[in-house]
Amino acid sequence: MPELPEVETVVRTIAPKLTGRHIVRAQFSSNHVVRESFARLAKRVAGQRIGAVTRHGKFIVIALERGNLLVHLGMTGRLIVNGETGPYTRAVFELDEGELVYNDPRQFGRIEWSEGLPERVARLGPDALTVSEDEFLARLRKRRHALVKPLLLNQAFLRGLGNIYADEALFAAGIHPRADAARLSKARARRLHGAMVEVLQAAIASKGSSISDYVYDEGRRGGYQIHLLAYGRTGEPCERCGTAIRRIVLGGRGTHYCPKCQRR
Repeated sequence: MPELPEVETVVRTIAPKLTGRHIVRAQFSSNHVVRESFARLAKRVAGQRIGAVTRHGKFIVIALERGNLLVHLGMTGRLIVNGETGPYTRAVFELDEGELVYNDPRQFGRIEWSEGLPERVARLGPDALTVSEDEFLARLRKRRHALVKPLLLNQAFLRGLGNIYADEALFAAGIHPRADAARLSKARARRLHGAMVEVLQAAIASKGSSISDYVYDEGRRGGYQIHLLAYGRTGEPCERCGTAIRRIVLGGRGTHYCPKCQRR
């Protein structure tokens, strides 16, 4: 599933091409991706000017003159300006110049209109890329008996962070994924915050990680996957100490770590 760096890359790619454009008409073809009436959604967006394109956690927010168009890419969603249409095209927004195409083979993504942000989106935690160190530490302290890896994936705790970059941040900080979040020392908690922000910034600079389906800007692949030190490296030697990277399951998610470098 595209995480914060991948969604940020998509936003930075399409925003200059969409801002100021008008939506002439829209067509939809998936009841999984669009949960409301196709005709009603098409009527809501037709004729509207796009004021801005931003990211809210893993959501793409397209600000219109009236309301917002929210897009979640799910596992295989691709949102591309002037992209190719085909059997997996679920939405096409015809613009006064070009078109915006949403393709999604598995249809786990979502497109919806909201006057503001939907309540479930508005109440997500602070953004993992911009949360301050003080707020991050304070939020950790409140989560008693919470394992740190599942907590990092909890979007009510922080929005945007996903499985890949949680593993990488914990590895960089030298913290075991089963560590008790509230009992981390201030120094280790600060190290985790710094590692998280640094990993996310580096991934954005590399245009995200193309491990399976993610591409941006008409099919380009991200490049951060070649820099991953923990995620997906089960059995490979740790780049620091040579110990084999282990994989466990926490909160239903595969978790990768070095048993020697990462301590509780």
